[in-house]
Amino acid sequence: MAEYRRARMAGGTFFFTVVTQDRQPLLTDETVRTTLRDAIQQARVTLPFHVVAWVLLPDHLHCIWTLPAGDADFSARWAVIKRYVSKRCTKMVGVSRATSQHNRNELGFWQRRFWEHQIRDENDLTKHVDYIHWNPVKHGLVKLAKDWPYSTFHRHVAEGMYPENWGRAEIGETKGEFGE
Repeated sequence: MAEYRRARMAGGTFFFTVVTQDRQPLLTDETVRTTLRDAIQQARVTLPFHVVAWVLLPDHLHCIWTLPAGDADFSARWAVIKRYVSKRCTKMVGVSRATSQHNRNELGFWQRRFWEHQIRDENDLTKHVDYIHWNPVKHGLVKLAKDWPYSTFHRHVAEGMYPENWGRAEIGETKGEFGE
């Protein structure tokens, strides 16, 4: 079995990409979105973290979290979130499981792994927050970041971090590969 090396900076800030099994377009379903929100709240009760930025697309999500000082265990948080959503949504959305998933007692909602990147500095953080908010435009879901409802972009506009018309598709403000 492969041995995965994860960044382990206590109190660090991390960018994540999490994908549904076989890239099934499930995440923007209202039941799944509500369940995911509940899962995040549930995880934060015992394993707190601060959400810096987030975008939810049909088959994957990107987010940036900052963990509390002295804590580097983002994997435990993802385990809680993924398990909560899987248990409540797998049957609702009709996800089928492969034999290997059945043998491992996996529910088949999410891909097994997730991708993470430790944010190194303010420039790296800005680049990744921009990427998160640009992602719906990149995937052709909207023309402007403000038109995508499942994003922290709106919060960032309200806080004065972005102008409302930021992220026009014809400008292509943000480029790069970030775990997709």
